[in-house]
Amino acid sequence: MKVSERLRRDADNIWKRIIEHPFVVELYAGTLPMDKFKFYVLQDYNYLVSAIRNFGIISSRADSVDAMREVIEILYLESESEFKGYEEFLGKLGCTIEDAVNVEPIPVNTSYTSFLLSTSSLKSYAESITSVLPCFWSYAEIAEFHRDKLRENGNRLYTEWASVYLSESYLKLVGKMRGLVDKAGEDFQYKKLKTTFITASRYEYMYWDAVYNTHTRHR
Repeated sequence: MKVSERLRRDADNIWKRIIEHPFVVELYAGTLPMDKFKFYVLQDYNYLVSAIRNFGIISSRADSVDAMREVIEILYLESESEFKGYEEFLGKLGCTIEDAVNVEPIPVNTSYTSFLLSTSSLKSYAESITSVLPCFWSYAEIAEFHRDKLRENGNRLYTEWASVYLSESYLKLVGKMRGLVDKAGEDFQYKKLKTTFITASRYEYMYWDAVYNTHTRHR
């Protein structure tokens, strides 16, 4: 069993909660209140900017030139799959990039990105690349699990957003990230990688929960 497969297996309990979270279920079913979705998208911009910066740090920690090159390629794929068209999508929500830049991050957003940045800055390359995998991989699993709901989803903005995570380019990105974790983790202490992966997975759950339940206090 590959390292990424072991990590996914050992985090299955929290991943089930992520995949079945009310925010996710309602979004894919088209019943999520628009103000909650808008709040999520504005918060997500802050997270994505931090993620791009984080990949810059991870590339500098890579233990080989090949790994460094692959991390940089992931950085490019991430910018293409999620950032491309972001400003246009915000416009459809009645928002601007300036709105996203100026939004106040909720505490879990700050805590999550701080965890990722500190892991990449202070710990090993293997732990660094493992810490970012749950976010990208779980979005792909969410999209696949709820794929059928999209056929009945009458909200075009929601289906447009969700389709990104079913796209060939996004799945390619996830596959590359899993490959890096598999390779970096071959000769690394699995217990440390497991701790990192589960911690990041818990942050993923807390993030969904926060944007679902606290948006009204930040409008």
